[in-house]
Amino acid sequence: MRPAGGTAAYSDWALQITPYIWAAGLEGNISPFPRAPTIHVEKSFSEVMDDLNFGGFINIWGRYDRFVLSGDVMYVDTTDSHATGPLPALQIPGLGVVPPGASVDADVDTQQFMATLQGGYRVFETLEFTADALGGARFWHISNDVSVTASHPLLGARSASHEESFGWVDPIVGARVFLNLTDKFSVQAQGDIGGFGVGSDLTWSALATVNYAFADHFSVSAGYKVVDVDYDDGGHVYDVQLSGPVLGLTYRF
Repeated sequence: MRPAGGTAAYSDWALQITPYIWAAGLEGNISPFPRAPTIHVEKSFSEVMDDLNFGGFINIWGRYDRFVLSGDVMYVDTTDSHATGPLPALQIPGLGVVPPGASVDADVDTQQFMATLQGGYRVFETLEFTADALGGARFWHISNDVSVTASHPLLGARSASHEESFGWVDPIVGARVFLNLTDKFSVQAQGDIGGFGVGSDLTWSALATVNYAFADHFSVSAGYKVVDVDYDDGGHVYDVQLSGPVLGLTYRF
């Protein structure tokens, strides 16, 4: 994730692509569909891996003169199981109204897509240090395929499946700084904040890495990343924080 900063030592343009691994844990509150109970989720990375069907992460960074572009894409598919009860009366899609005293078992297949796209301007630049001001948007799309079995002592068990998806867009502002330590080693930090009630109530992210350039066009990065979002609208709840170490391999054009 090492940007091509600097002045005369660099060309007018640069582009780099970084596929990476994000060993993220998850903590927060989620409601898979409206009128369903809000579920508190707290999982370490190893627990997330137990539920993982597929995950992919990629970061793209580009510069032309002092104009910069930053993009980051995440896609994760997981399957999780929850059991809760006894519960008060509630309505579950496909089952109708479930009377009080029922217990609910649910298998939730969740597909999460997040894409952050920002453009900006290099406000400070030397051979050792660069600082970029950024602004853009973060796009979210959450899809849930829920299989539910509601059991009641008097009514027995009833099952149903329900699929529902929702999404939103958050405006964000951010910054990115980069520091050369030696010819091979560098450090980088990037952060943003947004939402402001337009999509989510609030979202923010932070990334810090140490980078090592082991070839003319290749480098490796290790660090830590956090993404936090608080979305609650129309009965859909996605109030979570994802955080954990990152490890990336960068190819620079």
